Amino acid sequence: MKHAFFTPDFEASNAIATPQLPTAHLPALGLDLADASADQTIAHLLAPGRRRAFFMNAHCCNVRRRDPDYARAVADADVLLPDGIGIELAAKMTGQKLTANLNGTDLVPALLTRAAQMGKSVYLFGGTPGTAASAASRLVQDNPALRIAGHRDGFAGAADAEAAIADINDSGADIVIVAMGVPMQEMWLHQHAHRLNAPLTLAVGALFDFLAGTVVRAPKLVRRAKMEWVWRLAQEPRRLAKRYLAGNFAFLAHAGKTALAHTPIADIQRRFLDLALSATALLMLSPILAVTAVAIKLDSRGPVLFRQTRIGRDGTPFTMFKFRSMGTDAEKRRAALLATSDREGVCFKSRNDPRVTRVGRFIRRFSIDELPQILNVLRGEMAIVGPRPALPSEVAAYPARALGRLSVKPGITGLWQVSGRATIGFDQMVEMDLSYASSRTLLLDVALIMRTFGAVASGRGAF
Repeated sequence: MKHAFFTPDFEASNAIATPQLPTAHLPALGLDLADASADQTIAHLLAPGRRRAFFMNAHCCNVRRRDPDYARAVADADVLLPDGIGIELAAKMTGQKLTANLNGTDLVPALLTRAAQMGKSVYLFGGTPGTAASAASRLVQDNPALRIAGHRDGFAGAADAEAAIADINDSGADIVIVAMGVPMQEMWLHQHAHRLNAPLTLAVGALFDFLAGTVVRAPKLVRRAKMEWVWRLAQEPRRLAKRYLAGNFAFLAHAGKTALAHTPIADIQRRFLDLALSATALLMLSPILAVTAVAIKLDSRGPVLFRQTRIGRDGTPFTMFKFRSMGTDAEKRRAALLATSDREGVCFKSRNDPRVTRVGRFIRRFSIDELPQILNVLRGEMAIVGPRPALPSEVAAYPARALGRLSVKPGITGLWQVSGRATIGFDQMVEMDLSYASSRTLLLDVALIMRTFGAVASGRGAF
């Protein structure tokens, strides 16, 4: 046999040498899911050793709750991959954000491209008669270097498990992809994967149908909007209505209930306060937001909103929104101005920053430039009250003690913001933020929000 060299001792030694794939535990789902980029995941799956990988979406989680056999199959898998907007929303319920959406339709073709470069072969098992063959043809058309070891349908071809196992092993395949639908495909692998010689086995759902062209995938615009499930529902409303309508509602309700059970009551109260205040502010301040947008557009060329990567809770990067108060070349000029900072320490701040526009000086004076961060609060990336979010370059230069600022969500306002803003030195700012993080209460948050109005009106430290 081609894979006779995969002895238990060989696999054990390689399991030690192979870096572990980063994972995240999602309390809302009770699952440990891969928390890695597509490239990291592919490298891990194709590394030496045996692995069984399943993709987990909202439907899979619903089936797992009611089917104990499927739940056992999921628990026995080596790698669980987050698939779809439902998993992303479940993570957000407990303030988590996974690195990537690792759906099978995108990940598996990329994995097979890399496998072909490594000289590995693949066996396709599942689908209606002829679908696996058509999928194999499409894969080879897109990637001529890929070796198809064999294919077999999931109906008559799956009726005799012994014959299917023998055919797969005789093919010498390095990778076996099973597409029989949830939960059959995962349960088949749970029962038989240990008898397959292939080091990597995957359960992939509707991938073969997409590759064969029997089901048309949603346009990229729809996928980017994370609404692919709506496209699939429109294609097969009768078959998929229960899964996507009733199923999605049941999934979110259960995930939300579980998330609440794992969330301290103070965090729930604080999040409610954030949502209530930010939604109200967005409505009441909409005239100011509109006038500011027009003024920025008339004053200088460039976009109205400025987007910048900042570091949030637990070191997670996110895109922060502000009204643009500088010229469009501000980031390029920043390095040359670092020596002119009026604040001691890591964080740059210049009272006479030449990059600031005329409108920019006004909206900075009254903190109007910060208002778009209401969107970050609504998205759960920021809070109303918390340490100001730092740049990645600033966090990289932090002393160890300053990293404690990252233990809570960054905020629009906070203790040092109402105490002098840019006039506060870096070391003092860190101590204030650490003090807030260790003793914050809902009452303290409300007090800081009230003090913010006075700080904005005085303009102290606003530049």
